[in-house]
Amino acid sequence: QVQLVESGGGLVQTGGSLRLSCTASGRPWNEYAMGWFRQAPGKERQFVAAFTRNKKETYYIDSVKGRFTISGDSAKNTVFLQMNNVKSEDTAVYYCAGDRVTVRVGDPEDWGQGTQVTVSS
Repeated sequence: QVQLVESGGGLVQTGGSLRLSCTASGRPWNEYAMGWFRQAPGKERQFVAAFTRNKKETYYIDSVKGRFTISGDSAKNTVFLQMNNVKSEDTAVYYCAGDRVTVRVGDPEDWGQGTQVTVSS
């Protein structure tokens, strides 16, 4: 059974930092693409950042480039999203996603429960 467990959300001030974590179980680390999505109130779910299956390539939406970094710890089967210089528009529920092929196209197979990130001014 595949499971994605997220942690690390919370309240942060504009310009501050936050790190999200997502621990995966049930899939081999180097055969599983993982990434982060977010959904703000009243808006559609949006891709944020992702690793390819082999974790050698990363992708970001333009609005977070230079501010967010996706990284991973293969020993812990955990992917992180380091969020720096956060802005009010980063407020959303953040979801970890995983797929045996890619999370950048289509609907990923697996999803975490979501973690709320709220940026205050």
